[in-house]
Amino acid sequence: MKIFTNSEIRQIDQYTIEHEDVKPIELIERVARAVADEITARWRPSKPVVIFAGPGNNGADALAAGALLSESGYKVHAYLFNIGGNKLSAECTVCRDRFVQCHGVGITEVIDTFMMPDLQRNLLIIDGLFGSGLRDPLKGGFSYLVQRINEAKATVVSIDIPSGLAGDWNPALISRDVIHASLTLAIQHPRLAFFIADNAELVGEWKVLDIGLSQKAASEIKAKFYLVEESDVYRALKRRPLFSSKADYGSALIYAGSYGMMGAAVMAARGALRSGVGKVTIEAPKCGYPIIQSAAPEALYSANQGEMYIDRMRPAHHYNAIAAGPGIGTNETTLRALEELLLSSKSPIILDADALNCIAMKPAMLNSLPMLSIITPHAGEFDRLFGHHTSMEARLRKACEVARHYHILIVLKGYYTSIIRPDGKIYFNSSGCPAMATPGSGDVLTGMLAGFMAQDYKPEVATLLAVFLHGLAGEIAAEEHGDYGVVASDIADNIGRAIKAIMEPIR
Repeated sequence: MKIFTNSEIRQIDQYTIEHEDVKPIELIERVARAVADEITARWRPSKPVVIFAGPGNNGADALAAGALLSESGYKVHAYLFNIGGNKLSAECTVCRDRFVQCHGVGITEVIDTFMMPDLQRNLLIIDGLFGSGLRDPLKGGFSYLVQRINEAKATVVSIDIPSGLAGDWNPALISRDVIHASLTLAIQHPRLAFFIADNAELVGEWKVLDIGLSQKAASEIKAKFYLVEESDVYRALKRRPLFSSKADYGSALIYAGSYGMMGAAVMAARGALRSGVGKVTIEAPKCGYPIIQSAAPEALYSANQGEMYIDRMRPAHHYNAIAAGPGIGTNETTLRALEELLLSSKSPIILDADALNCIAMKPAMLNSLPMLSIITPHAGEFDRLFGHHTSMEARLRKACEVARHYHILIVLKGYYTSIIRPDGKIYFNSSGCPAMATPGSGDVLTGMLAGFMAQDYKPEVATLLAVFLHGLAGEIAAEEHGDYGVVASDIADNIGRAIKAIMEPIR
């Protein structure tokens, strides 16, 4: 699914109006009907409704929805902000005039002074102050109003986007000056801001309302942001012919493990194996031999020269994919071995965990990354590599710079794990759940990346497949074990089921 910027959404709106014979007021009526239907499906008419409406079309949406709710028996009072007078859009004026004619509604039009109403916890507040067109942070009276709404702890439904939050980037975000919505009803398309962790408590639950904007206009826009969904993975996965052997599905080499950290190597091996790779070799220190052979017998074990940690990384054979990092530690000898691997490699390499920590200790190693290599940091690892950041948005913006500069792919892990490509495109993952916040989960992902790369998927596609299927495997594991009980081996064990669920959907 494409994720459009504010300017792109305005283009789609305008195209719909100009080419599909739709008037702006008709679009507002569609929004109002969709919002009212969603509210009536969730809350009974006994819940009193208070609307805060701005002077633009977001306010018009809210007033039109309020009129429909009053017809369904809801008690509705609106506060319409028309500071100074004559500031309402043409559509907002029409919706105000219609609203006041409804039976049993109340309206306070704020032109100069405003007396803050007593907001009780039992209220349903509809936020129609400012939509995604807002460009600057809220200030003054509106900042005060938003803070009082948040303090009420009432149920808040924001139309389009919580007021005070920009639809795209929010570099100067102050959360207290943004509506904290319980439910955000996005119009036609989700906003980029929804997929950034910093905004989760502001957006709350979100749902897209289809109001019939032009699909033709949307299809012609070359977006920079995407949400990876099941259909994308279905199209990308290759079907296996009947006449095939393990030789057809590549070989992966994973440098993993050290004394006391061999579990990471086992998880990476299982991740690769369950992803369908033809052959996976784990190169680990000698101390890891009995562990790999007993815990992952399907994998080949290659003994590194080091007894307790890896002291060299020189592939003895050609491999279709190479990964390094899970559990290798940051010993100086291991660091030098990793540096040697990067300098000698011509093909993309997957780097995770301690490989990233080694690079953080010697950042010049970044210059040796082969093109289209994949790094998979979580927030802490990212900051160790590229400096401290105070928000996930800041990390995303920095990741775009880094991916472009080094021509690599960055998998920035978290909820809505982000895949940042060298061309500046960002793909947000839609699968996964809180159960996956468990030790070893990232090691499984590293193995999956190696497994798909070995099967001749391009790095851009391998990241998309591995990240989505990793999340789906976690969801399947959570169905059995719950959010608290999932461990990394459960995720690995459900990779095959995840792939099956995509390729053989229930009919």
